[in-house]
Amino acid sequence: MGKRRIQLLPSRERFKNITLLGLPIVGGMLSQSVLNLVDAAMVGSLGEAALAGVGLGGYANFVIIALVMGLGVGVQATVARRRGEGRNEQLAAPLNHGLFIAALLSLPLMLLCWFNAEHIIGLLSDDGDVIAIGSDYFQWRTLAVIAVGWNFAYRGYWNGIRQTGRYLQILVAMHVFNVVISYGLIFGHFGLPEMGAAGSGLGTSIAMFLGTGMYFLLTWHTGRRHGFMRSLPSLTDIRFMLRLSVPNSLQQFFFATGVTALFWIIGQIGTAELAIAHVLVNLALLLILPGVGLGMAATTLVSHSLGEQQPQEAYRWGWDVVRVAVVTLFIMGLPFWLVPELILQAFTRDPELLTLGTWPLRITGLGMTLDAIALVLTQALLGAGASRTVMSVNLGSQWLIFLPCAYLAGPILGGGLLAVWLLQTLYRIMTSVIFAIMWERKHWADIQI
Repeated sequence: MGKRRIQLLPSRERFKNITLLGLPIVGGMLSQSVLNLVDAAMVGSLGEAALAGVGLGGYANFVIIALVMGLGVGVQATVARRRGEGRNEQLAAPLNHGLFIAALLSLPLMLLCWFNAEHIIGLLSDDGDVIAIGSDYFQWRTLAVIAVGWNFAYRGYWNGIRQTGRYLQILVAMHVFNVVISYGLIFGHFGLPEMGAAGSGLGTSIAMFLGTGMYFLLTWHTGRRHGFMRSLPSLTDIRFMLRLSVPNSLQQFFFATGVTALFWIIGQIGTAELAIAHVLVNLALLLILPGVGLGMAATTLVSHSLGEQQPQEAYRWGWDVVRVAVVTLFIMGLPFWLVPELILQAFTRDPELLTLGTWPLRITGLGMTLDAIALVLTQALLGAGASRTVMSVNLGSQWLIFLPCAYLAGPILGGGLLAVWLLQTLYRIMTSVIFAIMWERKHWADIQI
């Protein structure tokens, strides 16, 4: 009796399906990181107050747009399920619902933030110059909340029908517009007014609306046969999409506020720890984004298989994508734990900061390999429609376990940044174990979308 061969990666055909779906999404996410660095470089030339103000304004904007980001997952899961069921004439109906809901949610959010920008930024800083710059930047960014909601809905549609390359093409075009327009508005080039840091916010918003226009034209051309813009959603349709999307939006919102709480906790330890923590988080995002991108491929593959009434195939897709993500993040994380000092020296030459960041960065490189399970299975479960369960696990583990323990171990017991970072890695490993158990039990296969 021969020994069973254990494959590190899925079969060639399944690996091809995963990469064809996942790579454009990963590329788009990484391009966003590059854009953030370019944006910071342009604004950074205006001084520390401008850089700090734009940083706070950008973070406040992320907390707000988190409330509409869940629409992308809701649309993607539903479109992929309908495709699996063979209901091609209804593929764009979930997109119609998502666009309508995005408008309903975004307009009051935009007005609330526009008229209270100074107060909101004032909650994050005591520096008058930073508040003034951050408020102007935040106001211009909030104008595009509705465009962000629409763009996430469009992304869900194109990912759901397995044409993720369209998402990448439009995102890259948006980034090019963003850099050119923001540069012109910041420094007064190309006949545009010189607005300083606020020009970066307006430039980004203009690029977002240009992206929405490109999405609309592309979808109008190819999506009419799928029902795009052919009817208004009913109250039942709206409730259904909200049931899928709101839990994920709330999870994104509380995750964003949880990151704020984490930085506040680290700030209680010391200023140096807070400074290096910002670097560590940005480096961790370089590993997280590929995991999330592959997870979004799992959303489509799982939902499509369930639409075809093949729950075992959906189950296999979940673990196959996990295997690809684990190998990918392991390889990408190697430099983090082999040469952490060399990586950190690209951001700071301060010996104290390098010493503080070395072991946390090593832990990030090692821990992210296991975190790949949570990153992928979170998206796979969302594809199956288990959005409330995902929200409960993520929020419960972050707010009820990790953050209280981090505050106790760091500022109270004197464990420092290293103790907080160890706890963060342990909490993410714990969520990986929980999601793995949930995936094995297969209760998600009975959820109707």
